[in-house]
Amino acid sequence: MYNILKNHIAKFAQVSDNDFEQIKKYFNIKETCKKENLLKEGQICRHHYFVLEGLLRKFYINEKGTEQTTEFAIETWWITDNFAYENRLATEFFIQAVEKSTLLYITSENQQKLLEEFPVMERYFRFVYQRAYAAAQKRIKFLFSFSKEEFYFQAVRNHPEFIQRVPQYLIASYLGFTPEYLSEIRKKLLS
Repeated sequence: MYNILKNHIAKFAQVSDNDFEQIKKYFNIKETCKKENLLKEGQICRHHYFVLEGLLRKFYINEKGTEQTTEFAIETWWITDNFAYENRLATEFFIQAVEKSTLLYITSENQQKLLEEFPVMERYFRFVYQRAYAAAQKRIKFLFSFSKEEFYFQAVRNHPEFIQRVPQYLIASYLGFTPEYLSEIRKKLLS
């Protein structure tokens, strides 16, 4: 299982086999059940999750009491509440397993120790954070630039793996639609 992380690190930073044996000691493995909450609103955010197998989502509950999905993570993607994790604060989000999942996770304390002992990992995490930031920027642009239909079509084009794996009501939540409205858009697409 750790080879998935090793291969992901190798895309961005050079780490020897001996160093990786030490690096992996900073991580723990967790198996989750479908719909298991890893983080709940109000808890201190202590973990940064790397998906080995499965699918996670991050969401909050809006003022109407509706779940609003803000992010998904599939294999080799990282997910946390970055602000709460970095500052060891209570989160405003939930992180939940959409599917039965296998994860690696690291605490903020261990991540800090890891970066001190292996400075090359600073490079790796810089790329992880840059990619997450770029994805968030793109989503914001889509929210402001596209009609709801165009936003859905962009999601289908850019992330077909989600359409196959994520329940429609969660896709609707991510796109800011009701499930009924998403159903209407999908019917138009098929006609």
